[in-house]
Amino acid sequence: MERRIKILFTIPNFDTAGSGKVVYDLVKGLDKNRFEICIACEHNGGDFFKEVEKLNVPNIIMNTNVDYRPYITLIKRLQPVIAFFKENHFDLIHSWHWSSDWTEALAAKLAGVKWIYTKKAMSWGNRHWKIRSFMANYIITINHEMRDYFAYKKSQQLIPIGIDTGYYNPGIFRSTKKEENQTFKIVTVANLVPVKGIEILIKAVHLLDDKMVRLTIVGNDRDPYSEKLRQLTGQLDLEQQVEFKGKQKDVRPFITEADVYVIPTLDEGRKEGMPMALVEAMSMGIPVLGSAISGINFVLKDFPELMFEASNEKELAKKLRELKGSGEIYRKELGHTLRNYTVEHFSMDQFIQDHEKLYVKLCS
Repeated sequence: MERRIKILFTIPNFDTAGSGKVVYDLVKGLDKNRFEICIACEHNGGDFFKEVEKLNVPNIIMNTNVDYRPYITLIKRLQPVIAFFKENHFDLIHSWHWSSDWTEALAAKLAGVKWIYTKKAMSWGNRHWKIRSFMANYIITINHEMRDYFAYKKSQQLIPIGIDTGYYNPGIFRSTKKEENQTFKIVTVANLVPVKGIEILIKAVHLLDDKMVRLTIVGNDRDPYSEKLRQLTGQLDLEQQVEFKGKQKDVRPFITEADVYVIPTLDEGRKEGMPMALVEAMSMGIPVLGSAISGINFVLKDFPELMFEASNEKELAKKLRELKGSGEIYRKELGHTLRNYTVEHFSMDQFIQDHEKLYVKLCS
């Protein structure tokens, strides 16, 4: 039997970001007859780590990065990481760390192990990204604009993040027949931080001046930004139209009940890499609207009419008004089209196959 390729996936944790679910899906889907898999993360906190343990692959709790400074002692402080890489005879290390830290890449190079990383967000704020990218044997990007930041790097490939379209499937949920005068339901699902621009959506609802419109906001609602959103809702007299649902383990029921999903991310700060909440909504077969920024414009590149200028609540309100007036039949057809597009372009099977081919290519 041919020796399996031994891969180490490194990630800060499985608790604070969507990357954990992506790594989980990838590890779960890889062919175990061809790949031997290990995971290294900094802690085992969070409910989702229990799901990761069920994958029955080794989970090593350790930090594979160290502080840069003092530089004079960096190599010495990296020795435990280098030894770990060597002793386990990894063929490849695939980093899913979000930061620009390059010490793990240096440790891999000194251990003689190939090291790659997936670039997940549109943040490039310091020179360390250049060092990290220079040290990488390969870079995986998740939207078409990222390539421009690595123009010198031929060893890179665009692999859009895949989604389980069987799980995000409108067929799982019972559809209810809508009446003529039923409310028009908007939903947004997000990690509620200022860059997500939820206030733009709230202002757009205010501009609609339509009591039949309802907005559901799904996401952590126990922080200062969420409090500002609540205050804005009160100032605009929208308490009867805007509902905060907090963080939810399963967002599908909220998407299913909606007439449209909106992602109003601002064109500033840490922008979208590939907004999976948007892809999830598309996979659930409902219409979507998104701000025309990096990441969102990749997912919706074949649907320019579904994008609006970032921070422009007037344009968003216009799009919402048009969609509300388009009628139930049109919205159903649009949702069906978006569902099919997701299955064709962002399937989990294709995501896993692309990674398997790359791993074999790099380790052959």
